[in-house]
Amino acid sequence: MIVATILKIISFAALALTLVPAFLVFWGYIEPNLSKTLMLIGTVVWFGTASFWMNKSEEEEEEVI
Repeated sequence: MIVATILKIISFAALALTLVPAFLVFWGYIEPNLSKTLMLIGTVVWFGTASFWMNKSEEEEEEVI
C-alpha cells in the first residue's frame, strides 16, 4: 500500500515534468532543448511508474497486503 502511494506520487510528479516545461519555454524561462530533455525524462518515468499501479482494482491491492 505504501509502495503504491509512493509510485503514484512519483508518477504525478513525472506527469507534471512533462507539462510544466512547455509553459516555461512559452514564458521564456528555459530553452527549448532543456524542455525537450525534461519532458523526455518525465515521460520515461511516468510510463515506468504508472504501469505498476494503474488498472488494478482495489481487490487485487488488498490481496497483496
